[in-house]
Amino acid sequence: MDDLAFGSRNKRGDWTPDESASTAPLFMFPPRPLALLKWIPSYFLLFNLLFAASAYLWWAYLLPDLSRFQDFELIVVLQLYLLNTFALMLFYGFFEIRLYVMQVQGQRFKFNVRCPSDNKSDVFWFKSQIIDNVLRTLLIAMPLWTFIQYVILSFYAHQVPSLPTLIDHPIYFAALALIVPVIHETHFYLIHRGLHWGPFYRLFHSVHHNSVNPSPFSLLSMHPVEVFLYLGVAFLHVIIPSHPLLALYQLHYAGFRCNTGPYRI
Repeated sequence: MDDLAFGSRNKRGDWTPDESASTAPLFMFPPRPLALLKWIPSYFLLFNLLFAASAYLWWAYLLPDLSRFQDFELIVVLQLYLLNTFALMLFYGFFEIRLYVMQVQGQRFKFNVRCPSDNKSDVFWFKSQIIDNVLRTLLIAMPLWTFIQYVILSFYAHQVPSLPTLIDHPIYFAALALIVPVIHETHFYLIHRGLHWGPFYRLFHSVHHNSVNPSPFSLLSMHPVEVFLYLGVAFLHVIIPSHPLLALYQLHYAGFRCNTGPYRI
């Protein structure tokens, strides 16, 4: 695909699209029914469906039995951390190697023609963006991801006798599953706007913006406060009537959506 059919390059080789980002038909007013119908398939494919499937895989096959979360077990926490970290490194690593090591796409559709590995700066740990991003992901983001996941599953473990099944309320749970991405985007918009307030930006959000030329590992390269706020969207599922599977979907949608392009919402 020729990126110059959709944009142009400056003298440095940085690509700029001809059209600015547009609002998804779901949020347009007055409503545009035909545009909404054409947009719906892209709402599900590819990543929304992939994250829903990964949540089901976790819930049905990979997580310890819910009863293990009724009392604290360090081994369970370690299992969660290793499982989440292995999956995230595999997923992020695929895009990192394909796009930035093998460079199979070349410079097509690349806003910044330089590679993140070229960004040497004192703002990064070891003056390397990729080392900084990976270490912040492993040492800050993944422990907080695991903590949030453990707290949520522990909450549900103590609700087992009254925990509703998906079959009991299929319409409600199906509707809730459909709006998981909407919940994420709304939550992300609100906290992102808040973090751009001067004092919060300097204290917290500036860490994330150090990666001005982001790669997949830049997504969770944040200050601990921002990581907790960002992934904490999953706590909504212990406030409203929900199910552990949907909480996992919410968490996976936030955590696995590395910087690989738009998600059509």
